[in-house]
Amino acid sequence: MTNLFSRLRFRTKINLGTTMIVAFTSLLIAIFVIRMSADALIEQSRKRGEVLAGNLALRAENPLLSVDLLNLGAMVNELKKADNEIEYAFIMDEQNRVLANTFSDGFPVELKEANGSSNNSISIVTIDTGKNRIFDFAAPIFLGDKKLGMVRIGLSRAGIHAVVQNLIVAIMALTGAVLLLSVLISTQFARELTLRLGLLQTHAENIVTTHLGPSLRKKEIKNKGLREKLRRAISAPLKGDEIQELTETFDAMGMSLACHIEDLQITEADLIRQKELLKTIINVSPDFVSLLGPQLTYLAVNKSYAEHLGRDEEEIIGLTDKELYPEEMAATRIAEAKMILKTGRPVNKEIREAETEKSPARWFHIIRVPVYGQKNNIIGVLSTSRETTELKNYQAQLIQSQKMESIGKLAGGVAHEINTPLGIILGYAQLLQEDLDSEEQIAKDVAIIEKQARVCRKIVADLLGFSRQNQSEKISMCFNNSILEVVQLVSHTFKLEQVQISTELDDRFPIIHGDPEKLKQVWLNLLSNALEAIGDKGTIYISTKLDIATMTITAIFADTGHGVEPKNINAIFEPFYSTKPVGKGTGLGLSVSFGIINDHDGIIEAVSPLPSDLRRRLDLPGNSGPGTLFKVTLPLDDLSDEDKT
Repeated sequence: MTNLFSRLRFRTKINLGTTMIVAFTSLLIAIFVIRMSADALIEQSRKRGEVLAGNLALRAENPLLSVDLLNLGAMVNELKKADNEIEYAFIMDEQNRVLANTFSDGFPVELKEANGSSNNSISIVTIDTGKNRIFDFAAPIFLGDKKLGMVRIGLSRAGIHAVVQNLIVAIMALTGAVLLLSVLISTQFARELTLRLGLLQTHAENIVTTHLGPSLRKKEIKNKGLREKLRRAISAPLKGDEIQELTETFDAMGMSLACHIEDLQITEADLIRQKELLKTIINVSPDFVSLLGPQLTYLAVNKSYAEHLGRDEEEIIGLTDKELYPEEMAATRIAEAKMILKTGRPVNKEIREAETEKSPARWFHIIRVPVYGQKNNIIGVLSTSRETTELKNYQAQLIQSQKMESIGKLAGGVAHEINTPLGIILGYAQLLQEDLDSEEQIAKDVAIIEKQARVCRKIVADLLGFSRQNQSEKISMCFNNSILEVVQLVSHTFKLEQVQISTELDDRFPIIHGDPEKLKQVWLNLLSNALEAIGDKGTIYISTKLDIATMTITAIFADTGHGVEPKNINAIFEPFYSTKPVGKGTGLGLSVSFGIINDHDGIIEAVSPLPSDLRRRLDLPGNSGPGTLFKVTLPLDDLSDEDKT
């Protein structure tokens, strides 16, 4: 049966399928419509019976009270004659005695008990007489709350069945007409479809026999199973309907294409492996690698270059330098790329990127070369860039250290030579002040000479400290005491400027091996810088903490001043570097302090602005400056057992 159906033509299959679908659908619709119509007719008949029984019960109240049997009989007979579907009607009193009925051959006694209403509503039951089914309606007759009797009406269902039978006939006729029309339409549709399938079949056969067949016979196919399938598909006669024939033809085409796709997949897999290997090699490189196309758009970039620009690799592809760099830099890069595309000359240079708020200045060594195609024409520009900032910094540090060494030697010699005449100038200025009246102008001029001589002596002392011509005298000393002595020394001056000094020193009194006077100079420099940064009204916080695990002591000097810009934070310890106005400082204070701490095998570092946890701890007001924190860490002297506890 299955083979017979598969050999049928496609037009025949469409007709059979359409006929079966329409017939099955029509049958379902007919059953649903007939069922719904029958239920509606039955419900309508029940409602009509309820209305008739209720009306008869209302009309029978007065005749029943007066026991007017003639009037009751006339009422039931009149009702039966008015409606052909009424099989019977009778009226009973409260003792269930039949007072009037429409039966001509005698009243069937068993009918009285067939439907007994025990409540105040109309009761409906179905009675099967063997020949017909009847709806029996029982409607009670009331006068106020007293029940006088009951009205019974029998309504035949024969009329309903007749209507349903007529509906079935009409639906069947309509279904037949629809079925015939659908067969005609499907025949025409199948004819048009099979005509186009035939044309497609003819073209497919021409492709298989003319183009694919000879080439496949010549081609060596490694897969034996696929080779056998191709041989059978090309040489076997076609069978079945149009769809089957077309399917077999396309199977042959598909198998031939599978051979080509298999070769392409192998080639693609090799290319993907080579691409991934090349991408891995390029991404591992710390250099910035990029490839520009002839339209000056990015064709490829490595991971380092994308991170440098702060974008994803996929996001950069297709963009130009105008969309990635500032206007001036973008114009330079585009001009270079155009020149390389035109002349083929490579570019080898060093550039310096300007500093920003987030990063300092950076140096890069850039090489840009042309990329040639198969026809030896330039198809792109390959760029590699390596950051040389660290190398430049090392070079600058080396040059700076050599300069500082020379300046240190010069400063030491000059300071010693200047010290003697400077001492004489200062001494004579003081002697002159003793002989002069303080109110005279010459006394005031001599006082100015003394003041400036003292400034010069301070500069000479800083130069001597910077050149380290004086020797340190290290002894065992209390770290906290050196800080407290300096705080007591400057506390009065700081109070006049409304600057509060808050201390929180470790109560274990750590002992270190150091030069008390030089360390006091460091503390004094840090406090003086903090006072100048605050200006007026502020807080200086000093704390010390002993760390026995690392055998170190740490001092923190924090102020609420104007702070230091992040880009300058690493330059403040360099010699002669100062953020103060001209004439307010030499730029040697922090450099000398750095040298003293380094001479004590310690570390000094700066942080600006103040850490948020420290600001919360000090409960600083919102309008206070960003502040600066100096952290000094020194090694401990050997601790006694008492100190360790």
